[in-house]
Amino acid sequence: MAAVTVRPAAPSDVPAAGRVLAAAFDDDPVTEWLWPDVGSRRAGLPHMFGTLIRHHHFPLGGVEVALASDGSVAGATLWDPPGRWRQSALSQLRALPGLIRAFGGRIMAGAEFAGTIEKAHPEEPHWFLSTIGTDPSARGAGHGTALMNSRLARCDAEHAPAYLESSKESNVPYYERFGFEVTGEIVIPNGGPTLWAMWRAPR
Repeated sequence: MAAVTVRPAAPSDVPAAGRVLAAAFDDDPVTEWLWPDVGSRRAGLPHMFGTLIRHHHFPLGGVEVALASDGSVAGATLWDPPGRWRQSALSQLRALPGLIRAFGGRIMAGAEFAGTIEKAHPEEPHWFLSTIGTDPSARGAGHGTALMNSRLARCDAEHAPAYLESSKESNVPYYERFGFEVTGEIVIPNGGPTLWAMWRAPR
């Protein structure tokens, strides 16, 4: 398997990263609950990811991309550094128009989801892996592993813990390979899905 190139995202990568993550999460239990209508989901997801990347993750330096052999973006991760996982009031204000466009009539469901996972979020300083995804056409080529190892190497250099929420139970063993352990379950109310909170101790 050829080595995968991972690098910090540039501003020009933001649209492609949003599209790749939208494709990766098209069949995710959380996004299926947020957008029960397939057409609305496929229209809304790129706007949601693009908005969150542009106004929250990118300014914090937490976006990395994995490149396909032709140099296009094949995968992306959205990380928040210790103490910075909460969106600032200014970031929320700037993101609001894009999120309204993304969610439409499901904006309250999005707010309920965000509020639920925020309440369960650990307070101890940590690197937060908000999102990791690979374009379905590029899966199995090592992009996800390369992306995980890239930022976890920084976590280890800083002797910092890391945290994520897996929206699929079937992905829990994958994250365990990188040293994450399940610490609890987060149930989204009103018929929402379950997420698995996972913590990686500092090394």
